[in-house]
Amino acid sequence: MRWPRLLLVGVILLVPLRAEEPGSLALEDALAAVERVNVNVLLSREGFEQALEVALVQRSDLLPAVGAAVQRRRSESPLISSTAKAAGHPSNRSDVRMTASLALLSPQQIAQYRAAQVGVEVARLDVQQTIQTILATVAQTFFAHLRNVKRIEVLEANVRRGRELLTLAQNQVAAGVATQIDITRAESQLALAEQARLQQDTVVYESELRLKRLLDLEAGAPLRLVDFAVRRTEEAPFASAGERTLFERRADYLRAQRQLEQTAESLRAVRWERYGALSLTGDYGLANTEVFAKDDQVAWSAGVALSVPVFDGQRQRSGERQARSLLRSQEFRLRQLELQIAGEVRLAHQDARSRHAQVGVAEKSLALSLEELQLAQRRFEQGVADNREIVDAQNRLALASDNLNEAIYQYNLSRVELARTRGEVRAILGERE
Repeated sequence: MRWPRLLLVGVILLVPLRAEEPGSLALEDALAAVERVNVNVLLSREGFEQALEVALVQRSDLLPAVGAAVQRRRSESPLISSTAKAAGHPSNRSDVRMTASLALLSPQQIAQYRAAQVGVEVARLDVQQTIQTILATVAQTFFAHLRNVKRIEVLEANVRRGRELLTLAQNQVAAGVATQIDITRAESQLALAEQARLQQDTVVYESELRLKRLLDLEAGAPLRLVDFAVRRTEEAPFASAGERTLFERRADYLRAQRQLEQTAESLRAVRWERYGALSLTGDYGLANTEVFAKDDQVAWSAGVALSVPVFDGQRQRSGERQARSLLRSQEFRLRQLELQIAGEVRLAHQDARSRHAQVGVAEKSLALSLEELQLAQRRFEQGVADNREIVDAQNRLALASDNLNEAIYQYNLSRVELARTRGEVRAILGERE
């Protein structure tokens, strides 16, 4: 009794291993690899790191600055007066000091630091926007390559039907119910089908290389796509009340909002420049004629400094006008982006509904083409017509098969675009049939 159980366990353990064929790629794996390997995503993350360091540099201006210095001087200054001149004597001085400064109140630096902080958020949202863009591109390229691979099956079916037509024409000629032109016509049909099949290999190879480049895969590595059938559903009409909710899911819209905030902080920094800055400075150390002598004397100083710009040649006003212009420009861009997103969402809904209906029409056309081919073959076999009707029916069937493959591909793209306009391309994974 133990052997059947062990055999059953072995079969269960081997099933997953057989499913994972070398070089196979599922849509889930392709989308998951984007954040790890795509160069555009990696570059955007480096931009985030740079923005983060810029914010830290701006913050350092608000923190105490402490430094240490060791100085050795030798000088000679002659004594000069209105009645006499006396020769000076060389003097030595050694200082070991620590200096420090702190910006007590600097509105301009505070505003600059706030702008840098918002810049970090802008860079983070830029990473999210880049990820969504690349995810959409990868999904579209995945479905395009899948479409090209499936088209090989369509073309191979055309070749098979062409060979069957040639065999049928030869048999009819041998039976005396057809002529040589029927054979020639069948051979021509077969040659065209074989040529189209050979050309498709290059199309498949090109789309495969494009997908590998996006995912940083070796160009010569084997690649086989795991089929992904998108669930057929008719999208309901879009409600305008949900537009604002969708805006908050779009990384590009949130990024534009943060950019507007960053521009506003930059304007505040320019405005506050006129108020100057208040700072505290001081130093403490030891002084003597020799470095590190035993009779060192303590030397220190402390002070408060207030610096206010008096005349800057209209630089501050020009900077403020420039900052105001940048703020207005960003407001225009944000408003234009709102209109663009609203249009994209509505168009994506309409396109998804239209593509869904087109798939149904393509399926009906394919069924009619199959029926037409069967009737034409029957008429030719009965000798009441030549094979021109079969050739025409085969061409229409090939076109209908190709149209169905293309309609399914376009429907898949419409679902990817709809997921992108909603702010999350990975939602397409939840639409598997």
